[in-house]
Amino acid sequence: MASPQLNYKVIMTVTVILVFIGLTMVLSSSMVTNTQSVDAEGISVFTEFLKQALVVAAGLVAMWVCLRVRPDTVRRSSPFLLLGAFILLILVLIPGIGVGGTEVGSNSWIRIGGVGIQPSEIAKFAIAVWGSAVIAARSRTHTSASAVLAPFVIVSGVFVGLVILQNDLGMMLSLGSVMLALIFFAGANGFMLGAIGLVGVAGAGLLSLAHSFRSSRFSSWYETFTLTFSDATSRGASYQSKQGIFSLADGGLIGHGLGQSRAKYYLPEAANDFVFAIIGEELGLVGAGLVVLLFGLLAWFGLRTAMAQADPFLRLLAAALTMGIVIQAFYNMGYVVGLFPMTGVQLPLISAGGSSAVVTLASLGLLASIARHEPKTISSMQHEGRPLIDRLLFLSEPRPYTPGQQQRERVREQPRRYGEPVTRRREPVRERERSSATPRGTRGRGAREAVPPPRRRRSYDNQRHRRR
Repeated sequence: MASPQLNYKVIMTVTVILVFIGLTMVLSSSMVTNTQSVDAEGISVFTEFLKQALVVAAGLVAMWVCLRVRPDTVRRSSPFLLLGAFILLILVLIPGIGVGGTEVGSNSWIRIGGVGIQPSEIAKFAIAVWGSAVIAARSRTHTSASAVLAPFVIVSGVFVGLVILQNDLGMMLSLGSVMLALIFFAGANGFMLGAIGLVGVAGAGLLSLAHSFRSSRFSSWYETFTLTFSDATSRGASYQSKQGIFSLADGGLIGHGLGQSRAKYYLPEAANDFVFAIIGEELGLVGAGLVVLLFGLLAWFGLRTAMAQADPFLRLLAAALTMGIVIQAFYNMGYVVGLFPMTGVQLPLISAGGSSAVVTLASLGLLASIARHEPKTISSMQHEGRPLIDRLLFLSEPRPYTPGQQQRERVREQPRRYGEPVTRRREPVRERERSSATPRGTRGRGAREAVPPPRRRRSYDNQRHRRR
């Protein structure tokens, strides 16, 4: 028999293991780049690792905050979160504010001081929270799926359009995966899912053909998928994919050991997009399989958490957060091994990156909070006590969560006074007797109520004496 706290414990354990693997692989794969820059810029070989450690620390703080926030607070704050993400997506399109075009081919960053913020990552989180809230609210008042999903599809379409204007194909696919997950778990039919998916594929195709470097990625993907590298493309568009495939194959079963990768000396973006190739070379098939297994466990127990919720908002939110992380992870691993075209999507919690790590940890904190508020988990903590991880994080015992509509109905049905339950408030008995005994002429404002004196009850002997 499964433990009532199993979903919560597995999600927290998988998160800790992925964070540890991510920091280890960033340290291993980034020391080469830092070593080449030591003489030129005077930086340390641990610079990239220290940056990632600070980012992960900020992400763990965000995760802790999301663990402490109650679900009803998340529901109420969803419009403000969506508005903030929309403003950031507009700001990144303003010349001079959005940066990154010369580096990665997309203007998708806002740099404040030395810190870079990717608004599309925040938008993905905001769409998941707001979309779950609005779909759950409209499902109580509308019966048609099109009426329920119309506001969400329109708003999320606007967000996808803003990401397309940034020329960020990877984040467009990531945001689209959250959108499709919400539509699917909201109960949309196959025709609606197929139509939205077809529009998304057509948009991705047009975006890729609009730029030469993206169209070359599709040709390099075909060569990687069929393992038919030509001399011209293997030194150009297919160079990164070819080196990633070779490094995975070179790892064998158990790999060459941590820090012993040779591909990281000449593989571009070894600590970011192609960190899974470095994992396969240094840790072998065992290490790569462990990463796949961890994301598979996250998918299983995340969806298990979603199915255990009675509230539609929590069910949709848990499913959207889970699928947003897992689809991005499997797409990254897929294009490293040649199954999908390369888009620059990072491997969550493992690739070096700031906004992605913080938003992913915040999403996992919210998912773990939903798992903590399952009815059976709350009952288990009330009887068995909080687990060790809750005591280490100073998390209070979760209180039972009742959705807003059910809570209002529950308050309305509660009795107003002791005795049998009543549906409406009754006047006190003494006030009803006074109002019925008050003459009509004395019921005006300021008039004194005329209360008749109490009638004496005659005894039986007095009544018989009067008859005589």
